[in-house]
Amino acid sequence: MFAVSFVTRTTSCRFELCVSLRFRFVSLRNQIDMAAASGDSYEEALAALSSLITKRSRADKSNKGDRFELVFDYLKLLDLEEDMLKMKVIHVAGTKGKGSTCAFTESILRSYGFRTGLFTSPHLIDVRERFRLDGKDISEEKFLVYFWWCYNRLKERTNEEIPMPTYFRFLALLAFKIFAAEEVDAAILEVGLGGKFDATNAVQKPVVCGISSLGYDHMEILGDTLGKIAGEKAGIFKLGVPAFTVPQPDEAMRVLEEKASKLDVNLEVVQPLTARQLSGQKLGLDGEHQYLNARLAVSLASTWLQQIGKLEVPSLTQMSILPKKFIKGLATTSLQGRAQVVPDQFIETRTSGDLVFYLDGAHSPESMEVCAKWFSLAVKGDNKPERSEHLVNGSSHDKWSGEENCQQILLFNCMSVRDPNLLLPHLRNTCAHHGVHFKKALFVPNMSVYHKVGTSADLPENDPHVDLSWQLTLQEVWERLIHNEKGEDSESIKSEVFTSLPMAIKWLRDSVHESSSATRFQVLVTGSLHLVGDVLRLVRK
Repeated sequence: MFAVSFVTRTTSCRFELCVSLRFRFVSLRNQIDMAAASGDSYEEALAALSSLITKRSRADKSNKGDRFELVFDYLKLLDLEEDMLKMKVIHVAGTKGKGSTCAFTESILRSYGFRTGLFTSPHLIDVRERFRLDGKDISEEKFLVYFWWCYNRLKERTNEEIPMPTYFRFLALLAFKIFAAEEVDAAILEVGLGGKFDATNAVQKPVVCGISSLGYDHMEILGDTLGKIAGEKAGIFKLGVPAFTVPQPDEAMRVLEEKASKLDVNLEVVQPLTARQLSGQKLGLDGEHQYLNARLAVSLASTWLQQIGKLEVPSLTQMSILPKKFIKGLATTSLQGRAQVVPDQFIETRTSGDLVFYLDGAHSPESMEVCAKWFSLAVKGDNKPERSEHLVNGSSHDKWSGEENCQQILLFNCMSVRDPNLLLPHLRNTCAHHGVHFKKALFVPNMSVYHKVGTSADLPENDPHVDLSWQLTLQEVWERLIHNEKGEDSESIKSEVFTSLPMAIKWLRDSVHESSSATRFQVLVTGSLHLVGDVLRLVRK
C-alpha cells in the first residue's frame, strides 16, 4: 500500500498566499469590469480569433516549422518570458491518448489540492473547453479579459517581420497567459500536432514529459514512417528532464530511445494499470485502452508530486495499490468526445433511450480499432436489460429484451488528408470480429467550418450547394468494403450521404418514430473530433 508524506507549510507562507490571492482577485475583477465597459462581446472575440486561421492547407510543407522561433518573439511581446521559466509544466505528445493522459494527470494533481491548468485541443463545442482551471472550463468573463489583453497587445506590437500569430499559436500563448495570471501550481499541456515545432514546445524546462501511443497520423506533416513521426514527437524532450512513454512499435521506440540518450533523458516505459491497483474502482474514461493512458498519467503525476509538490510517493509496482487520491483522480476524470455515451435529449419517443450516440473522435487506423472494440463491448453490455439504467439519468429501460431490438448505425466523416481505405476497414472488421454489424452507414460533412470559430447558434441546418465529393468517396470505400465481404447479404446493408449533419440526425429521429417495434438505435459517431462536437451540439441540452 502507498503512503504519502506531506511537507508542512509555514504560517507565513499561508499568509503571503492569502494576500496574493486577494490581490489577484481584486485585479481580475477590475479587468473584468473594464472589459465589460469596453463592450467587447464574446462573439467579437470569436470573430477576432477566426481572423487568425490561415487558409493554407495543412499538407502545405512550405516553410517547415512555420518559423517556430516566432513563438519566442511573441512571448517577449507579451512579457511572458519570466512566467514561462517559473511555470511547472507537464508536457505530453503522442498520436493516440495524449488528451486522455493529460486529463487523468490533471485530475490526480487536483485531487491532492493543487491548483491546475489544463490546455488541450481541439475543442468540441466552445473554444473555452481548451482552457481548464481546476477542472472547469475557463469562465466567459475571464476568457474575455485574457483574450483581449493578449490580442490587443499583439496587434499593437507585431509588424511585417513579426506578424500576428496563427490560430493555434495564439491559443497556446493565451493558455500561457491564463495559467501565469491565475498562478496555477501545475500546467498540463497537450501538444497540438507533432512536438518539435508545436507552439507548446516553447516550454524550455518542463518538470516531466510524456509520449502516449504512436501511430500513423498527420503523415503529410510529420513524415511517412513511424521513425519520422517518433522523431517529431520526441522534439519535446529536454536536457535532463525525465520522460515516460508506453510500449511502442520497435521502429518508433528506437527513435525515442536515441533522442532520449542524446539529451540525457531518463526514458521509462510503463505498462497498463491493473484492476488491483485501482482497488476495484472504474476509470472515469471508458475503454480498455484507457488503462494504459491512466498508467502514463500516474507516472507523470508521481514525478511532479515528488519534484514540485515535495510529496513522497513510493515507486509503482504491479502489485501495489494506488494511493486513494490517485484513485479518486483517475475515477473522476472527464473528457468529452472520448468513448462517450450520450442519449438524444431532444427526441420525443416512447422512451428517451430509443436513440443513443456513442461518440469517439478516433481518426487514425490504430485508434479506429480501439474505438471499434470499445463500441462493440459497450453496445453488447447496454443491450442487456440490467445494464440500460445508466443511459439516461438513472431511468431504467427494462423493455430491452436483447440485441434483436437494437440496430447499430455508423455516422462518419474524416478529413480529406486521411485515407479512408485504412480507417474504414479497421473499424468495420474489428466490429465484425466482436459480432457487431452496422445496419446502415451515414456520411456527412462537418458542420463546423475551419475558417471560423463559433457556437451552436452558427450551425447551418442545410446547404443544398455543399460539396459532397469527399463524402461520396467515403461511401464508395464503405460500399466496396461491404460488397467484397463474402457471405454478407449486401442488399440488407445500406449507406447514405446527407447534405448536412442536421438532416442525418432528422433521419435518425424519424427512423425511431417509424420503427414498428421498440427498437434502440445505437449510433457510432467517429472519424473526426469536429464531427463529434457537432453531434453533441445537436443532441444534448
